[in-house]
Amino acid sequence: MEKIEIPTIAAINGPAVGAGFDLACMCDFRIMSNNAFLAESFINLGIIPGDGGAFFLQRLIGYQKAAELTLTGRKVSASEALELGLILKKVDPNQLLKETKKFANEIAKKPKNTIRYTKRLLKMGAKLPLKEFLDFCALLQGISHNHKEHKSALKNIKRKM
Repeated sequence: MEKIEIPTIAAINGPAVGAGFDLACMCDFRIMSNNAFLAESFINLGIIPGDGGAFFLQRLIGYQKAAELTLTGRKVSASEALELGLILKKVDPNQLLKETKKFANEIAKKPKNTIRYTKRLLKMGAKLPLKEFLDFCALLQGISHNHKEHKSALKNIKRKM
């Protein structure tokens, strides 16, 4: 999941427990139905979250809250998940796929290479020191400025003026 270059969206419409919750945490975005719930429940089975969940969860909501959810294994409602910043939004179950597709299409309308570069940039921002990050920004900015997508976008803006 970490190597996928395009944005990933989890549409959660029921229990996302253990590995299901961790898989959702690996996605770039999570949209959840009101009746769904999440649980990092490995501890209830006497095992650890060995699939990367402990890595991703704390990056989403911070160490302390991730530790609380992981060490208790308790259920998290859609409302609480939204408050914690675990999900982008909560919707009625019958609107989940419609809302998820609408959001995906909004992103998909953007320049394809720029989507990939931007996702890569966001991921690197969590890993690099500021100086190296800014160097990486400059590199991708140079590539973007010389790409046909940028030239096409400029033409479209000029046409609208």
